[in-house]
Amino acid sequence: MLVQSPPRQSAEPRPATVRKRQTLRAAGLLAAVGVLLLVCVASIAVGAKAIPLGEVWHGLFHPTGTGDDVIVRDVRVPRTLMGVLVGVALGLSGAVMQALTRNPMAEPGLLGVNAGASAAVVSAISFLGITSLTGYVWFAFLGAAVVSVVVYVLGGTRGANPVRLALAGTAATFALYGYVNAVQLLDSAALDRLRFWTVGSLAGADLETVGKVWPFIAAGVVLTLLIARPLNAMEMGDDTARALGAHLTRTRVLAMVAITLLCGAATAACGPIVFVGLMVPYLVRTLTGPDVRWILPYAAVLAPVLLLGSDVLGRVVARPSELQVGIVTALVGGPVFIHLVRRKRMAQL
Repeated sequence: MLVQSPPRQSAEPRPATVRKRQTLRAAGLLAAVGVLLLVCVASIAVGAKAIPLGEVWHGLFHPTGTGDDVIVRDVRVPRTLMGVLVGVALGLSGAVMQALTRNPMAEPGLLGVNAGASAAVVSAISFLGITSLTGYVWFAFLGAAVVSVVVYVLGGTRGANPVRLALAGTAATFALYGYVNAVQLLDSAALDRLRFWTVGSLAGADLETVGKVWPFIAAGVVLTLLIARPLNAMEMGDDTARALGAHLTRTRVLAMVAITLLCGAATAACGPIVFVGLMVPYLVRTLTGPDVRWILPYAAVLAPVLLLGSDVLGRVVARPSELQVGIVTALVGGPVFIHLVRRKRMAQL
């Protein structure tokens, strides 16, 4: 007598499970957007100078030119807008970098973007005498773009792979920071002017600078969304990605362009801000799983939350002065990230 074995359970997730997971992810993203809105309100309402909420409201919608109105409209609003833009740029560039290199510990500076921007800025200050933040922007962005091209060429162009790109970026970073240190030692004026920029700060943001960087960030966001699907396939390896129809060389080139646009513009506007592009995509991956199509929107929302939250914290803890946001993200992000990487369950690509 033959005994029939029970039917084998399919390894594929059931449709109901998939729908539930998608619903949870969508609900989480909506909640993250709500948190971002609250942080934006806090960024406008809270600062080194205490301004009552009624005066903040008056400054936003019924300004009469008082000192508090000027602080709210001309200082805090542009600073908040810049924080959102830079946060989106750092979050997306970090997520793309981690997907491109298939390394959850990668960050945008791995391709030498920050080093290229810093080298261009110190050159502009020392050799051309440029001292304004609006003048730094174009040089920093140009330096980031040039270094990205050089890194891709050193990485082997058509034969480029994550390991070669990472090695080329690391080599370029060390060489460029050596140049930056040499120029600063030889030119004390350049050192003094560069010191504030290299810390990473939103304090100098104004509408003119916002207007200069947002087109580049918008272009980077659009490009990132266009390559989300092939990046998702590349996470499973080159052979699998080819089998799924992904064009590896084109995707890597477009990913490099997106990282340059996003991280280059953010670094040009505010200086190199650490941990945001590394920590946020890593945390998002633990929440959403390895699907790049969900990692990107979550990173674009939660990175500004971290950046603006750190900026508000820096304004409050050191009143009547303030700590620059780059210092706060380093102080907060370092211990948190060490705790995360020491956990047994780490995000995997």
